[in-house]
Order: sequence, then C-alpha cells, then structure tokens
Amino acid sequence: MKSIRIGCGAGFSGDRIEPAVELAARGEVNYLVFECLAERTIALAQQAKSRDPNGGYDPLLVARMEAVLGECRKRGTTIVTNMGAANPTAAADVVRGVARRLGLSSVSVAAVTGDDVRGLMDTGDYVVTETGEPVRSLGERLVSANAYIGASAIVEALSRRADVVITGRAADPSLFVAPLAHEFGWSLDNWPELGRATLVGHLLECAGQVTGGYFADPGCKDVPALGDLGFPIAEVPERGPVIVTKVPGSGGIVTPATCKEQLLYEIHDPAAYVTPDVVADFSGVRIQETGPDRVSVDGATGRRRPDTLKVSLACRDGFIGEGQISYAGTGAVARAQLAADVIVDRLTRAAIAPSEIRCDLIGLSSLHGSRLAADSPPYEVRLRVAARTSSLAAAHTVANEVESLYTNGPAGGGGATKSAREVLSLLSTYLPRELVLCEVRLEVA
Repeated sequence: MKSIRIGCGAGFSGDRIEPAVELAARGEVNYLVFECLAERTIALAQQAKSRDPNGGYDPLLVARMEAVLGECRKRGTTIVTNMGAANPTAAADVVRGVARRLGLSSVSVAAVTGDDVRGLMDTGDYVVTETGEPVRSLGERLVSANAYIGASAIVEALSRRADVVITGRAADPSLFVAPLAHEFGWSLDNWPELGRATLVGHLLECAGQVTGGYFADPGCKDVPALGDLGFPIAEVPERGPVIVTKVPGSGGIVTPATCKEQLLYEIHDPAAYVTPDVVADFSGVRIQETGPDRVSVDGATGRRRPDTLKVSLACRDGFIGEGQISYAGTGAVARAQLAADVIVDRLTRAAIAPSEIRCDLIGLSSLHGSRLAADSPPYEVRLRVAARTSSLAAAHTVANEVESLYTNGPAGGGGATKSAREVLSLLSTYLPRELVLCEVRLEVA
C-alpha cells in the first residue's frame, strides 16, 4: 500500500532552520512543508510590499532555501510553503535565483496567487465579523485583506510537476492536504479523506510543538534535548492510521501526550474544525503509542466544506509608544511603582491624550495584574510602560518619557529601552468562495 512521508520544516516565520536541514538530509520525506504565516505576519508582509513592490515575502525565505533546496532536489523531495506571504510571485523568482546560485538545474517553481482580495473589499456589502460594521467603513485604515485559500491550487501546481510550491495566505493544514490529495488521487469533495488529511496538517503545522516544544514543563513533562528539538514527520498510508514520528536521534519526544495537546491546539469545536477544504471532525480520533517516538493517529473524518472563505483584515489602529527600565535592590518594587506614577502623571498632563496606558511590573504584575501578590517583594523588577496614541510623534513622546527616568526618576533605574510603532489591528470577514480566483504560475530555473 502506498505511503507518503511529510515533514514540517517550520511552524512560524522565525522558526529554527537546522531541524529542516535535518529533515531534508535524514528524514526520507517526500514532501517538506514550511508553514510560516500568521494573521500578523501577512499584515506586516503587506506593509513591506507597499514599501517595496519586489518585497513582501518571508524574510527567511532565502536562508531556508539555501539550506535545504540542494538536498531536497538530490533526494526528490518537493517543497510546499506559504513563505510567499504578500508576494508569492516575487518569492518564486527569488527561489529560482537561489537554485541558479546553487548550481541546480531544471528546478520548477510554482507561485500560487489569488488570496489577496483587498480590491474586493470596496465592491461588496461585507461585514466585519468582530464588530458587525461594514468593511467599507474602515476606509483608508484598511491595509490588507487576504483570503484563506485551500488545497486546490496547490494540487494543480503539484500536478504540473512543481518542485517548489509557494503560496500566500493558504490555510495552514491545506499545505499538507494538497500533497496527500495529489498523491492519493483524492477528489476535492472526498470529505472523509480531506478530514483525515486535515488532521495530519493540524498535527504537523506547528512543527516542534508536536515533538515537545511548547510542551516541556520540568519535573512534570520532561523533554530530552530540547535545544536540539527535531521536527515532525507524518507517515501517511493511503488507508489506515497515520504515524507521527521524527528523525531518529533528534531531540524532543513524540508521545500520545504531545499529540493530544497539539490536536486540541487552537480548536474551538473538535467535531467541526472549519477549513477552506473541509469541515473536519476530530471527535473520534484515537491516539496510541506504537514505539519510541512513534504515535498512531486515526479516526478523523469530515463533511462538506463551507461556501465562504474567511478573510483576514489588517487595519491601522493608532500607535504605541513603549519604554522599559529596571530597578534592583531593596525597595525595587516601590521605586518602580513611583516611576510608573511619574510617567502616568506626566502623560496625563501632556497634550498627547493617550487612549490607553499600561504600567506593568514584569515578573510581578505584567500577566495577571494586581490579583497575584508576592509573599515577599522581589529584589529586582522591570517597569514597562506602553500607551496607545493617535500619532507617531506622540508615541515617541511616551517612549522618551520612560527613558528620561534615568536622571529624572527614582534612584537606581537602568537598562532603559524605548520604541514607537504603528499598530495593526486584526479583524475578519467572509467572502463567497467563487469570488476568490487562484492562479498558478510555474517557471523553471
């Protein structure tokens, strides 16, 4: 019976590169998937593209491709990735350039476009899911709109014998659904099989999370060699259970517990996980250890996909000025609190009128506010002040006020940092899927 091995070489934009190199060289994978997009990532990529029409793809694209492309071509491994971000076409050109520099010939690279639907947002009565207001009411604040596309266009690229497929905002599991549908010849309305493939994608999409990353808790959930964490591989037969594993000898672990935590990660309803390809049902999934770092997963199914596609919207939402400064020694907390009071007083009296101010004592109150009180005051604490403003100049004023505590605040302040940045808020809407038209451009290096 035919079986496909898929490895995940990245679970977010800034992920480690070495585990992907290990997968390419020793994983014996048919496909190596790099899942590098999130809502914030695509918004930042759109900003980058607005500054440079040839930019907007993942900043580590070149480094990743230089690290794995040669080994993947040597072993016949196909690469699938959403590192195209806001500019899949430019990203494909870059990968072809990497192939030429590496001396690789006849590398076919496909760019999948169509997820950028910013132009449609002004033409219909679309509603912001979170507020109920018309998307058009965002006006010039709207920076980007990207639909979560599914596996279909990726399958087309693979059927055209692409060695590397680069997309923009494809849904995370769709990057894994597509190779399986292509290899096994599944129609894209075979809902049970697409649900099963979506389970594979969901388990692998965050890379090291299923091999012990974001899982380790010393003394409770120990993970060996976390510093050398290996990334996951799925052995997917045409029928029957999927095996989740990793490269032998790599760090981390694959156990029923790591798989169960990842299975439930970001899932609202296990019986109705909505993706562009299928409404997956994980409620009947069975997980069983079959050997060291080998876990059998089975029982997923699916039903008809939705008629709409979710669209991630990014809009301008003011600016944030931030500053941090540390206090240590006896009375550190009291001095940090005095510093915070000084900043709030000065910003209140200033003409910048911040709409929101936060003063956090990192290590004491930054996550849980004042609800948790330490048994004894810490010997060191770091003050973080952040304020939302209507202009970048006002945000810089906030940051500068914190830095001024060096010589104008309580005793012993040190290690001050400051920043000011524009805020992009993330919203969503839905589009009829027939309006989202994807295209595949394939060229050979």
